Amino acid sequence: MDGFFLVNKQKGMTSHDVVFKMKKKFHLDKIGHTGTLDPFASGLLILCTGKATKLAHLFSNLDKVYEGSIAFGNHYDTYDTTGSIVETKDSIINQPQVEQAMKDMIGSYDQLPPMYSAIKQNGRKLYELARQGLDVKRETRLVSIYEFKMISLLENNTCSFLASVSKGTYIRSVAVDLAEKLDTYAALDQLKRLSVGKYSLQNSKSIEDITKDDMISLEQFFKDFPSITLNDYLIGLVKNGVYLDERQVITDHPFIVYDENHQMIAYYEVKAENQYKPVLIF
Repeated sequence: MDGFFLVNKQKGMTSHDVVFKMKKKFHLDKIGHTGTLDPFASGLLILCTGKATKLAHLFSNLDKVYEGSIAFGNHYDTYDTTGSIVETKDSIINQPQVEQAMKDMIGSYDQLPPMYSAIKQNGRKLYELARQGLDVKRETRLVSIYEFKMISLLENNTCSFLASVSKGTYIRSVAVDLAEKLDTYAALDQLKRLSVGKYSLQNSKSIEDITKDDMISLEQFFKDFPSITLNDYLIGLVKNGVYLDERQVITDHPFIVYDENHQMIAYYEVKAENQYKPVLIF
């Protein structure tokens, strides 16, 4: 079983829980997820199995779409309402103010990730340090917000939203940064991931309902990728992990190597100009 599963993660489960249950369900030796989804969040979690575990990085650069809700008035240590309240502000905000602040956030900015995150610093995950009561200096990261809008009326200092964002964007930080623009505090109250790149929650299934037939095979995944066809001699070298160069192809993009029988042999990525390394031999 080499491929990908689109799982609809339920609220309350960790991403590791999903991996464990899927591993047990299908008796898999190698399985992993392509991007953590917080336990309090639900929605699309993409898993890779078998040889496809070497391709998890292909999903890290993809844009993501979320819907959720933000509660204003309190600042939590986790940046979401599952944590502990550390600050409170009784600011009065109205819907037009929130809508305008959301519009103002569309674009790119340097975002500070929350302490409760899986980012590593000096070999340790930030959330491990946070659980010890530590608040260490974090590096900001450039992120982009493509769409950010309210999808419900502001009621009881809470509103629902839709957000389309770039890789590495923490929606919990987006909530905190939005509140800062409004001179108040806020935290993420609910979150659901709707899509990762072209992959949609609508095409996912729960762990209970998913079957082997729902796996996206490597052939399906790579069917629209650029490709080259090589002769038997070069295919023999490719199978042994040889690097390719401008004698075989000139490209700036990853590609698939096929043999003359149109069998998929390997997936290559660009290592340097006119130098291509094999990432996966099929």
